[in-house]
Amino acid sequence: MHDLRQQPRHERVSVLRKFLGSVAAIGVTLLVLALLGAVFVVLEPPSMTAGSTVGGSYSAPSKGPGRWGSGTLGPWDGLARRISPEDEIRDVLAFDGIVMFGDSIAVQDSAALERLLTDRTGESIAIHDWSGQPASAAVDALEEWSRDYGLPRRIVMAVGTNDIFDPPAFAAQVERALRIAGPDRTVYWVDVYVARTKQPDAIRDADLANSTWINQQLQDAALRHPNLRIIDWSGFLMSQPDRPAEYLRDGVHTSQPAGGAARNELIADALHSR
Repeated sequence: MHDLRQQPRHERVSVLRKFLGSVAAIGVTLLVLALLGAVFVVLEPPSMTAGSTVGGSYSAPSKGPGRWGSGTLGPWDGLARRISPEDEIRDVLAFDGIVMFGDSIAVQDSAALERLLTDRTGESIAIHDWSGQPASAAVDALEEWSRDYGLPRRIVMAVGTNDIFDPPAFAAQVERALRIAGPDRTVYWVDVYVARTKQPDAIRDADLANSTWINQQLQDAALRHPNLRIIDWSGFLMSQPDRPAEYLRDGVHTSQPAGGAARNELIADALHSR
């Protein structure tokens, strides 16, 4: 190997500069690659699994009083959700477990419900909970799961809260869900209580009136469908001495731990009463 020390000084300097330039170029390249990797990590969409909550907001925006006094449901696609992965859905179906389709209340409370069911009976539950979704979107998901995986004997529908913005559309979605489920499966539907505490009195009154309207449609459907069981969340809240204040943090979503535990107990009790 040629000894660099034997070369003239100016040649040694030239070689050294080339070497340092190569090292700097490699360093810049590695830095760029590292930065690009970080960008790809940031831009990669989060997986929608039941193990974690995706998104950071539970409430869809609404504007004005709307036609029915509660406002108009805003965009909700980007809100928080918890959805079981495919392998978990198939496992639940293999053991005739439970599937649940819910809105923001379920997004918040369903992890605790999973633990409650497992501790109580060892049963498993697959979930499709998405903040802001009305009944129509939940029934779309029910139909998709029915087509792609099949359905177990017990189905929980924990939606309707976001239908206060358009109550007349709700009844058709209940009928649609029951048609998809068929007469040999039991559909457990959690009824609705909404009275948003941060809204003016007129909107709170409309929320309550529209909640009652939603619940009446559920009651009417139960008269026609013996396999529809209503979980009386609103009745529980109205029966409390201080009404719902202890159990709701904002007039809609459950407080923790009291509200979430109470609602999950109602659901678990209904599932096991058969």
